[in-house]
Amino acid sequence: MTLQDRNVIFKVGIVFALVLFILTVAGSIVAFPACRNLESARRSAGIVQTIAGRFLAPSPYVPMVSMLATALYALITTILIYYFFEKTQCPEILFVAFFVISFSFEGMRIMTPLKLVREIPDLYLAMASRFMLFGRYFGIFSLFAASVCAAGLEIQKQQNIAGIIVMVTLIIALRVPIDTLSWDSSFSMINGYRSMFMMIDTGVLFITIVSFFISAYSRGSREYIFIGIGSFMMLA
Repeated sequence: MTLQDRNVIFKVGIVFALVLFILTVAGSIVAFPACRNLESARRSAGIVQTIAGRFLAPSPYVPMVSMLATALYALITTILIYYFFEKTQCPEILFVAFFVISFSFEGMRIMTPLKLVREIPDLYLAMASRFMLFGRYFGIFSLFAASVCAAGLEIQKQQNIAGIIVMVTLIIALRVPIDTLSWDSSFSMINGYRSMFMMIDTGVLFITIVSFFISAYSRGSREYIFIGIGSFMMLA
């Protein structure tokens, strides 16, 4: 893939992140009054959530803030990636950009509070949940691909790897059963096989973290150490 082709992908990613950020902001404004009436079926999964659940009650306003924060993060970081790497050939940066752009899909969770305000059909809730699942696993596998590239694996045709990632995440997003009548405290619809996917997430991200630490040692670049730490924080 040439620099020109990669930069076109960056520009498309910026536009995509901007559109989803605007939609998330607009949806949040409409859905904000309905947040206090939402009752989740369970606490969202995660290391931090498990620890916090012992001391703090879930707040419906926390996922509202997190959705806006992740959408804004995706937009700003994609712009920065384009600015700093526009003329730099770096094999892993494409997959890092994919990972960053995937955070935009978190805005799909806004459909849960919008359901109370606009009486949205369950079909749209299921579609939004599948988009979100696609974004999450597209981001996880992209970060994994970035770590493998950083560790020294030479990938001649990045578009082929990107195509494989898209196909795998599409299969996951389209085949997983989703319960549109219940959601957790992060406004995510309850989906099937959660324990299995938690194991997959943990395994893939653990390999990713180790790969970045290996890259830091083999290349003598401490920046990869910070990326590994950031990957662990995302897992948490």
